[in-house]
Amino acid sequence: MITTDLCIIGAGPVGLFAVFEAGLLKMRCHLIDALPQVGGQLSEIYPQKPIYDIPGYPAVNAQTLVDNLMEQIAPFNPGFTLGERVDGLEKQPDDSYIVTTSDGTVVHCQVVVIAGGLGCFEPRKPEIVNLERFEGKGVAYMVKNPEQLRDRRVVLAGGGDSALDWTVFLADIAKEVTLVHRSDTFRGAPDSAEKVFHLASQGKINLVLQSTISSINGNGHLQEVSITAKDKSVKIIEADNLIPLFGLTPKLGPIADWGLTIDKAAISVNTTDYSTNVDRIYAIGDINTYPGKLKLILCGFHEAALMCQSAFRHVHPNQKLSFKYTTVNGVPTF
Repeated sequence: MITTDLCIIGAGPVGLFAVFEAGLLKMRCHLIDALPQVGGQLSEIYPQKPIYDIPGYPAVNAQTLVDNLMEQIAPFNPGFTLGERVDGLEKQPDDSYIVTTSDGTVVHCQVVVIAGGLGCFEPRKPEIVNLERFEGKGVAYMVKNPEQLRDRRVVLAGGGDSALDWTVFLADIAKEVTLVHRSDTFRGAPDSAEKVFHLASQGKINLVLQSTISSINGNGHLQEVSITAKDKSVKIIEADNLIPLFGLTPKLGPIADWGLTIDKAAISVNTTDYSTNVDRIYAIGDINTYPGKLKLILCGFHEAALMCQSAFRHVHPNQKLSFKYTTVNGVPTF
């Protein structure tokens, strides 16, 4: 069991900044995110997108902002559980909480902070016969550990940046890589698309355009992928792994069953401290709602700061906040 002061659900920019604010108040944090990396939407959806409304930065690359936030919180040594979805929440007799994840990770905390952006991300699943039957048996919607695909026959489907980038990356790892796309042009970065076409021209990958995956089959584990071309012809190829990459859909997930006040798929909060209607549970960032709410990263940073001031009384009930600012070994603290 992991023991911490604040369990932060969501490792996007607002969740990361909450670690900094909590660290200033000598509160420990553990973050849980369903995505395999930190950064939330910034890292998963548009890592190269410039952001213009961060104070002190006329413009900052989304991934650069995430990297800077990670550097900022490093002195406070937060814990991370990535690639796992929060499934359970149980209040304890002393008013603390036990948080459990889809993979069985257990976190004991004094305060729960929901910073899940638009919610936990769930993959968009294409209409492929037997797709769900082979989930975890050759079918996955993210690449958590590329080494698990070494020397295997991998089929990817999609036309965005994720599909292109993973095709390029896995070309040097997998035994065979096939990218299937319904069009003959890609939505991803032109440079990435050019690399994919170059790899295909060299015979290092199989590029199947104007086609879709219609069905998959196997005996206990994925073995075959059926591909239907635009002219309705069908060919079957052998495969060990299928990775459909059609983007992610944000959902509240199990959080919706925690007794929180929900308004149009967002969590209602008290703007004094961004607490919810459930004791010791806070919601910050895009996942919350209140009159005048603006879904801006800088607003989430403000909410994180006020939330931590309130959470302090639960973590250190016998201490008073001290606002004398200093540094210890180069680390800022109160």
